[in-house]
Amino acid sequence: MEFIKLSKENRVAHVTLNRPPANAVASDVLRELSEILGEIEQDPESKVILLSGEGRFFSAGADIKEFTTVDSEEGFADLGGFGQQLFDKMEAFPKPIIAAIHGAALGGGLELAMACHIRLVTESAKLGLPELQLGLVPGFAGTQRLPALVGKAKATEMLLTSDPISGSEAVSAGLANQVYSEDELLPKAKELAEKIALKSAVAINYALKLLTYSKSAHFDEGVRKEREYFGKAFASHDGQEGIRAFIEKRKPDFKDK
Repeated sequence: MEFIKLSKENRVAHVTLNRPPANAVASDVLRELSEILGEIEQDPESKVILLSGEGRFFSAGADIKEFTTVDSEEGFADLGGFGQQLFDKMEAFPKPIIAAIHGAALGGGLELAMACHIRLVTESAKLGLPELQLGLVPGFAGTQRLPALVGKAKATEMLLTSDPISGSEAVSAGLANQVYSEDELLPKAKELAEKIALKSAVAINYALKLLTYSKSAHFDEGVRKEREYFGKAFASHDGQEGIRAFIEKRKPDFKDK
């Protein structure tokens, strides 16, 4: 694996994103993550997954440069569809996935974190969906998972302003489970993972399956529409301008078309 590290201890599989400088959730990272999850799913000795990021961030978002390699609305929608399928797989995974978030979980990075079963954060971590700053919308089911976790009003504010919230705010909003200092985060995450790993794998699997029934009846429909609008926003004038502005490190000049 080029961008993901895997270690196993005390029945916990520790998966670390390692794609400097920001652990962007590019297609190559998502493919490796899918492969790693397939391996862990078949390993009876790995009962819990701990997901974290190497370096300064958990994941600071998508790889915007990769967006410039896509040349059609359909191709961009397919990019979103691949991430949606993987994150759906994570949410329905038979083994618990704990995200340990430091630095930032933004855009696709937050969508990745929201697909995990439990989120632990540092006090100063930044969590948000800033896609509208690029003239785009989230594409990995962020528009569906965020309101399910924080409520529609807070999700609307976060989406439309693009403002991130801190780790402490994320716990208050229901986006994260616990907040820790930088030094405490990984030790506490490992402690939680090992505590869960003491439970029966059979009972854990059943509990996770039962929790999926709490999902909104309209979630799947919303995800399909998000994929469609992800492609349309990309193909719009403002979507292309937002991507160029990001690459060129300037403010976008949106024309509302």
